[in-house]
Amino acid sequence: MFEPFRAIIDGDEPPPPGSRAPDAEELSRALQVLLKAQVIYSSTPGIGRSYELARHYQPFFTDYFACLGYQMAVSHRDQMVSLTLPIDAARHDIVSERLRKDETLVLLALRLAYEEGVRDHRISTDGIVEITTDDLVESIRTAARSEPPDEARLIETLRLFARRGGVRLGERDRSERVTPVMVLPGILVLASDGWLERIEAWAGAADGAGESTGESAGDGGE
Repeated sequence: MFEPFRAIIDGDEPPPPGSRAPDAEELSRALQVLLKAQVIYSSTPGIGRSYELARHYQPFFTDYFACLGYQMAVSHRDQMVSLTLPIDAARHDIVSERLRKDETLVLLALRLAYEEGVRDHRISTDGIVEITTDDLVESIRTAARSEPPDEARLIETLRLFARRGGVRLGERDRSERVTPVMVLPGILVLASDGWLERIEAWAGAADGAGESTGESAGDGGE
């Protein structure tokens, strides 16, 4: 067994304050949760102590994911743990598939909404910017000058980014046909500066060559 892993489950490493050391299953689960989600928070439901363990045993988690080519970051302000890849690093994991065009547009609109929320001081103390699906639709139409996905597809795409720690969805207002969207700090990980630069370069090359913008635009997972 990996020695640093064993040191934690055997209690050789001090456990979190006021808590017990994790067993092998719990520590493995925490690693798997972070690898699958990419971004987790102290408030992420259904992950047990994964956030607490990743934060407390940060050196172990950092070294473990470094072996896989990831960089792990802990934001105490946002109570967030995230994984990123260096720009242009090769990816072979299960979330490395390229995004579809409509998914890319939604991700860009979410990043824009977060930046605007910060700029206009509409960000909460938890680092959350609240918008609605109508705001995203309008942003895609005006900023991206593209036709947004229909409501069902938009919600499906938002759930994809919710699973990866970028957003949280509220209860749909049936009369207004609008869904609240809480854009989380993790959107800056999913739509990183490096990813945005690649999207801009791709769009410029596509426009210069007269290519259709219907191609996949990126993986959204820096």
